[in-house]
Amino acid sequence: MKIAPQHRLYACFFLFALTTGALMARLPDIQTHLQVDKAQLGLTMIGMSIGSLISLTFGASVIERIGVRTTAFFTVLGPALLFASIPWLGFAPAVFGVLFLTGLLSGALEINLNVEIDRLEIHTGGHFMNRAHGFWSVGFFVTALFGAGIRQSGLSVEAHLGLVALIVVLVGGYMISGIRPAPAPKRTESENTHRIAFPNWGLLPLCLIGFAAFLVEGAGIDWSAIYMDEIFSTAPFVSGMGLTLFAFFMAAMRLTADPVVARFGPRHVAMVLLALASIGVLMVGYAPMPEVALAGFALMGIGCSAVYPLAVSAAAQRTDRPSAVNVAALGQVSFVVFFMAPPLLGFVAEHLGIRNSYLICLPLLLAGLWASSFALGTRKLPDPHGLPPEPVSPHA
Repeated sequence: MKIAPQHRLYACFFLFALTTGALMARLPDIQTHLQVDKAQLGLTMIGMSIGSLISLTFGASVIERIGVRTTAFFTVLGPALLFASIPWLGFAPAVFGVLFLTGLLSGALEINLNVEIDRLEIHTGGHFMNRAHGFWSVGFFVTALFGAGIRQSGLSVEAHLGLVALIVVLVGGYMISGIRPAPAPKRTESENTHRIAFPNWGLLPLCLIGFAAFLVEGAGIDWSAIYMDEIFSTAPFVSGMGLTLFAFFMAAMRLTADPVVARFGPRHVAMVLLALASIGVLMVGYAPMPEVALAGFALMGIGCSAVYPLAVSAAAQRTDRPSAVNVAALGQVSFVVFFMAPPLLGFVAEHLGIRNSYLICLPLLLAGLWASSFALGTRKLPDPHGLPPEPVSPHA
């Protein structure tokens, strides 16, 4: 059976999200197993943040040397096996170490897959990036949906994460074995010398937009199950539905966002999405009943769905530095925020209450909304049905 190159890369995104989502769905059980409070759990999870920061900042040259296929084997299969070991570890420092190693692999995966998709787009003239990130969201949705049912069934964490690891190793091993590297495009000298990328002043508004999206994503993915357990004492299936709804609506929006952006332009779409995310955060923070909280998680999923890809596109279109440098700088900073969200929000949840861990996202969402009003253009993309785009705003 012939499998298209982009489909093998989609599978890598999907399987990594499947692995990570399974762990997040069982965080309440892991917290109980480790006998730690929310702040201690957050500090334990910061290991993934540290590892990903190191990998994202310094890993590009290593990945270039060992190649896309070998890197994919390590970064897709490795996290699944590492996560499966966590329920067998009896103390938090050991879990911190496992998460640190997983963070190293996660950062490398982010660089490896995005660079390979970029090369494949250049080589074939196709457009695969948005859909690839959509499969990331689909993976979270699938694992959240099944994770809620699995928790309700009473299956142990050891068996759950072990089963996920087995699936990832078998399916991932098959899909990755057929990856053939796309030809590397010729880069300018400045692009080749920027091995470590940091944001400059012009990129900071886009970083602010990325921060807002990733903080909400981290809050929705990492703490939704614990929130539903603690605030409403719901059954395990209902507790998992917060993550399920968040992931479903995020995936659906990512897979269908391109025509919306083509019609209304990046600035307007981002501002509407961040406004919806703000409403969702307020609903979760003040929810008087589980149904309101679940609706809030759904709005949060919609609200943070396409915001980061829009910021990435804007970074690539800047002319102050090579596009690869701007995209790498934005990706490094924003991806670390995604992993920093658990410990930061865990600290707030432990000392100010878990409702406030969601409400604290609101100021950053409003800052991202403000930055979107001028950092993103109003240029509309060509309509997929062949209609010409509207004229470019002179102030875009």
